[in-house]
Amino acid sequence: MTSLTPKTIGRASLASAAGSCALFGLTAVAVPPTAVPAVPTRAAKACALGDTTAGWRSLFDGRTTTGWRGYRAPAMPVGWQVVDGTLSKNGVASDIVTTDQFGNFELDIDWKIGPAGNSGIFYRGTEEYDHIYWSAPEYQLLDDARAPDGVSRLTAAGSDYALYPSPAGIVNDANEWNVTRLILCGAHVEHWLNGKKLLEYDLGSPDWESRVKASKFVAWPHYGRATRGYIGIQGDHAGTLALRKIRIRELP
Repeated sequence: MTSLTPKTIGRASLASAAGSCALFGLTAVAVPPTAVPAVPTRAAKACALGDTTAGWRSLFDGRTTTGWRGYRAPAMPVGWQVVDGTLSKNGVASDIVTTDQFGNFELDIDWKIGPAGNSGIFYRGTEEYDHIYWSAPEYQLLDDARAPDGVSRLTAAGSDYALYPSPAGIVNDANEWNVTRLILCGAHVEHWLNGKKLLEYDLGSPDWESRVKASKFVAWPHYGRATRGYIGIQGDHAGTLALRKIRIRELP
């Protein structure tokens, strides 16, 4: 498949985008694990227009893999299937991506991972590189208690993989359902899990630039710089993964 060249944003425009999304004086409030607030953050509120409960659409119908395909491939790869209303894999499989691209959005996903399981949600990914994680930041999906990556909060469940750590004690045990919300508004990114905000950061900020420079991602100059791209699911680790209730709400 022909590689795609992403529209990217530089340091100055990323900082400007972050500023345009900021609202001051708002504090995130934790809610019970079974509930995720409709618009929990300054980022989403800054981007929202009108009724914040409106505008959601499903990315998975519970019956087919419509709306998904393999990374740099026209069809779904072997190893992914629909089982009991979930988009699932059982073992190593190629990464998958949405057929559509997204810029600013709120994304909700319920996920359940097997013992020692390791996966992730990529956002604003492009297809210019051999692997999606070379361009796209990753919301880590993990069995913290058993997977090797659970030893470090930088690579534990809910982290922005290898760059921003997540707090301990929020993710549920293996084979139990978790509720993720991911919010992107301009340069601002927020990771939520089971109703609690785990972290937030601004793409292109001095802090982000320094973390990228100190990480393996420095090898790929377009990492994290696309303003619009694919949502992807990592499949190339062993173990089971099930996803359901995948929905997105695009923000202005």
